Amino acid sequence: MASPTWGRGRALSPTSVSDVETPEGPRPLRDVAAPHWLRQLARLRPAPADWRLAARAALAVATPIAVGLAFGRLDLGVQASLGALCATFMARSGPYRFRLRRIGFSAVAGAAGFLVGGLAASHGWIAAAVVVALAAISAVVSSIGANASAAGLMLLVFGVLGTGQAGVWHPVAATGWFVLGAAWTLFLAIAAWPVRATVPERAALAFVYSRLADLLAVVGTRESGFARQRLTAAMNDAHDALVTARSGLEGRDADYRRLFVLLSETTPVVEAAVALHNKRTPPPGALVYAVIAIGAAIQEDVPAPRLDLDDDSPLAVALRGVVRELGGAPPPPPADRTRPDRRERLAGYLDALRPGPATWRFAARLAFCVGLAEVASRQLQLDRSYWVTLTVALVLKPDFGSVFARAVQRAVGTVFGVVLGAAVLAVNPGGWALVALAALFAGLLPVGQARNYGLFSIFVTPLVIMQLDLGQAGSWSLVSARLVDTAAGCAIVLLFGYLLWPGSRTPRLGTEIAAVTRTLAGYAGRALGDDRGDWSAARRKTYRELSDLRVQAQRLISEPSRAGRHAAAWWPAIVGLDRITDAVTGVAVDRAHGSAPPGRAEVDRIVAALDEIAAAVSEERAPRDPPPPASPRLDAVSTNVLALYDALRGPNFSGRRR
Repeated sequence: MASPTWGRGRALSPTSVSDVETPEGPRPLRDVAAPHWLRQLARLRPAPADWRLAARAALAVATPIAVGLAFGRLDLGVQASLGALCATFMARSGPYRFRLRRIGFSAVAGAAGFLVGGLAASHGWIAAAVVVALAAISAVVSSIGANASAAGLMLLVFGVLGTGQAGVWHPVAATGWFVLGAAWTLFLAIAAWPVRATVPERAALAFVYSRLADLLAVVGTRESGFARQRLTAAMNDAHDALVTARSGLEGRDADYRRLFVLLSETTPVVEAAVALHNKRTPPPGALVYAVIAIGAAIQEDVPAPRLDLDDDSPLAVALRGVVRELGGAPPPPPADRTRPDRRERLAGYLDALRPGPATWRFAARLAFCVGLAEVASRQLQLDRSYWVTLTVALVLKPDFGSVFARAVQRAVGTVFGVVLGAAVLAVNPGGWALVALAALFAGLLPVGQARNYGLFSIFVTPLVIMQLDLGQAGSWSLVSARLVDTAAGCAIVLLFGYLLWPGSRTPRLGTEIAAVTRTLAGYAGRALGDDRGDWSAARRKTYRELSDLRVQAQRLISEPSRAGRHAAAWWPAIVGLDRITDAVTGVAVDRAHGSAPPGRAEVDRIVAALDEIAAAVSEERAPRDPPPPASPRLDAVSTNVLALYDALRGPNFSGRRR
């Protein structure tokens, strides 16, 4: 894809000739800024540590080892801890139904892969063919959704580990202990469900009000945009949690119904806050306090306290609706709620299993790289050669981030992790010291997973080495063996799965930007036009797609290829779409509270302009015929649309073709 005007010149280049050369001569190398992609690779995401999840991970992985040690069967304890590790990989905080599905699907897929790999382990090249087949199946399954993607990864990863256990464990017996360890982890994740059923969903909804308070506190400042993005993410998470929970209740549970109604009442509050953000108008302190108090009431499941909400601003009116709902009786169950039968649900699953061309291309790339890893490891006769294929499987997951970034982070993290794990085994800590170290590394997994994939690799590598290589305790040869295996796997991914694979480095954000722009055009037509319908649902869809687009762009920015440079070039366009969406939401909120609607002709011009931007991005040309300035009611929308027009009509973008 071509990139807009911002894609060239100093605006996107962290270093340029003028950055390095000065009238006094060249700057010292230490004063030259690092490339943007390199800083992205080393950046630790500012995610809060989930210590409850960390404690569950430590308890899940270390307990089987401790029980095995206590009964003199450390080998069985290690087998069970592998199943616990499989479930721990995909454990997340959140609603209990979500935990059950994510961990359950991943554990079943991991156990199936472990069994199939173990049964094929002693059959030479047949085992290699089985691993390649598992890679293809994993890629197709991953296209269904997030939980299926996690299950597909576990199918491949533990299928590879199963092929590496020839002659070590009996496949069927080992899989039984594997399932036991996974079941233990699942029990820890959902044990409190009977007494804390709605707590995670309630916390997700209360977190929306925490993000609301953060946004209202910084309206009009430079931090306001980031606060609005965090609010959108929290609202999406709460909506997903409650919709998922309600989908299996068939209208019977009053607590979930109340939470879902509260979420519906929260939508106007979010829209009013976004309108204030767009106008850069800070709200009164009393309203910020009211938002905090309502969030605390939702979290504690108590009626909202008496609040000063007497003004008629859109935010105060929306908050009064939430306060009324907090103090009222549970809503009655819907009379006509029906749930799809098994045949309809099965038809939906089968529809999701129909992969498109992109899925088949990814399956071919993954299977090809896994096949190369199997051939290379067998021909070179590497010690415990499954580590090469395991590295390829863990790195080549583009839905988890940039392939290039994961390969580099995996390589660097594994270097440190291998040295750490091999040093632990070389020292050969006995008994309960081994249990303590396993608990330590397992507890750090959620922390590393939230911050940086390289940090996650540092923690998971010594844990897996301790589980799989106990028989080589006291040997320093593990260090060189694991480093060679990891280097070989990362080299295969970088060379054949990234550098040489067709299209892997081709800029590919333009199509997504055009699709989001079309969604925004539909939202603008509904929110500003005469036939408004459920414009809040259209707003939620637009913000969700914008959020996904930002995540994809941030992943690509960490690549040094053209894809990374073009992602950086497109970033201001994504910001522009964000601003247009905020402006549309501001006008829609004003309309909902009695403001005069804009003229039909003006709305049509705005929608046509957004459609033209989408067409121009798709066809890689400059947009034509910008809309004239609008009336004061649509001034903010029109100004942001014109700004995006001007940027896309620059000399570095116009006339470009694929």
